[in-house]
Amino acid sequence: MVAHARLQGHFSTKSRHYSTTLGALRRTRADYRAEQARMILGLPDPAEGKTLTVSEWHYGGSGHRHGEPFWAELARQRITTARRMTREQEQSDPG
Repeated sequence: MVAHARLQGHFSTKSRHYSTTLGALRRTRADYRAEQARMILGLPDPAEGKTLTVSEWHYGGSGHRHGEPFWAELARQRITTARRMTREQEQSDPG
């Protein structure tokens, strides 16, 4: 019991001699898995600093599209009914 009282938590998070962080280990593991997946799929290695990212955003509108207000209102009614029924059941249950 005394031995366990001194060590609280995982040893690697408490040791002064542990030379890396768990985040670094996770990054290394993720990089390794990505490299293995690229090799299996036959994809080329991404050149460091040579990644071209192309993205374009456009405004898609707001609110509901045609027909969607009906489904939104139906969902609202079902949620309201379910909540009301739950409240009524909790009030009627003795104990």
